Amino acid sequence: MKSDCRAADVAIVGGGFSGTMMAAELARRGIGAVLIEGGGRAGRGTAYSTPEDVHLLNVPAGKMSAWADRPDHFAEAVAGEGYGPADFVPRRRYGAYLSGILRGAGVEVVDQAAIRAEPDGEGWSVDLADGRSIAANALVLAQGNQPPGRLGFARGISGQLFVNDPWSDEGRAAVAGVAASGGDVLIIGTGLTMVDVVLSLDEAGHRGWIVALSRRGLAPRAHAAHEAAPVELGELPQGSVVALWRWLRQRGAAAGWRAAVDSLRPHSHALWQALDAREQRRFIRHARPWWDVHRHRIAPEVAGRIAAMIGEERLEIVAGRIAGMRKADGALRVAIDRRGSPLTPLASGESPSPARGEGLEFALAVNCTGPLGSIANSADGVLGSLFGPGLAQPDALGMGLEVDRASRVAGAPRAWALGPLTKGRFWEIVAVPDIRGQVAAVADDIAVELEHAVQS
Repeated sequence: MKSDCRAADVAIVGGGFSGTMMAAELARRGIGAVLIEGGGRAGRGTAYSTPEDVHLLNVPAGKMSAWADRPDHFAEAVAGEGYGPADFVPRRRYGAYLSGILRGAGVEVVDQAAIRAEPDGEGWSVDLADGRSIAANALVLAQGNQPPGRLGFARGISGQLFVNDPWSDEGRAAVAGVAASGGDVLIIGTGLTMVDVVLSLDEAGHRGWIVALSRRGLAPRAHAAHEAAPVELGELPQGSVVALWRWLRQRGAAAGWRAAVDSLRPHSHALWQALDAREQRRFIRHARPWWDVHRHRIAPEVAGRIAAMIGEERLEIVAGRIAGMRKADGALRVAIDRRGSPLTPLASGESPSPARGEGLEFALAVNCTGPLGSIANSADGVLGSLFGPGLAQPDALGMGLEVDRASRVAGAPRAWALGPLTKGRFWEIVAVPDIRGQVAAVADDIAVELEHAVQS
């Protein structure tokens, strides 16, 4: 055993929702865990560490319980604050809720980055950035979504002009700075992260122009009241993206698109796993953008605010791609190739716009394309230490880790992965209602594994 080393039943790497609730579920079962979170966000993670009340949950309070077996837990926690089960609560408040669960569980939190994990006898040794290590009988990987990779056209552009990770401290400072200056902003990506950045800019008093760009120009749809239209798994076509898409369109026409999309949620894991690798790639390439904006909706009040900014011509959502980006006179000069419209030179006196594509100048560009797409390119030290000796490997799509149906990491004994790290296996595993069930099941599996180890 290494010097300056402490022991635990389970070492959990990552202190967001997945790691926090893993520690809490293990504590319920009498299993001690150490939660390792080097970002100072234990109990909150990236998603719930925002200090801004304008950033709301994307799911109503009544569906956001952290406990799989106590569905009303969060709604009850905020009922005395004026929130009902159908309300969209600030994410900051949800972070406080998770932090309270973590404190109540009595879990030890290590505020250090984990930089390496390696087998140690029948268990694991996790090395920390400060030189200490933790010896554990089991390892849980809960690092969540990995920060986005650097976009090729932004190489060489300084952080003062290009924010690659809007959730980093540097990224938040840059967004606040451009809001104060009033400069125009280019947002690359039009999904949920774009919505958050736009709201932050607006809340900070930004009055410049904002252009949000993606290949299809699709933005998240809003939640709205609708009648449920549940279906059984046997009623659904399986194994074919095209057949399932046709069913969804027909069902949407009959019951409404929200009801149709929601009817698939209980069956999402089975439907995903019924697709072979070729069909899964087809879904990601062609259907994923449409699915994401209909499946991952935003609060009605958030949608209203975004619509108002578009109506005021302060925000423009554009379908297209960046044809070039360079620094010029302390700003960014960007050429945008609008989808379906070739680049054409500006006529004399004509104002630049995304419709024409030429001559656009921005004070700041923000990468909102989403998390890292290829797990093999992650800079995470623990993941790298597992990939090297073959103790873990990317899934067939390269999105996360190869895990079995019990979320056990392929090739790594007594190691489990949670949440977005397992999306190659489960796909719909990024939202609280999905992850909490996975966490409870993994906690049961760990309890059985460790009890078996004691008996043997």
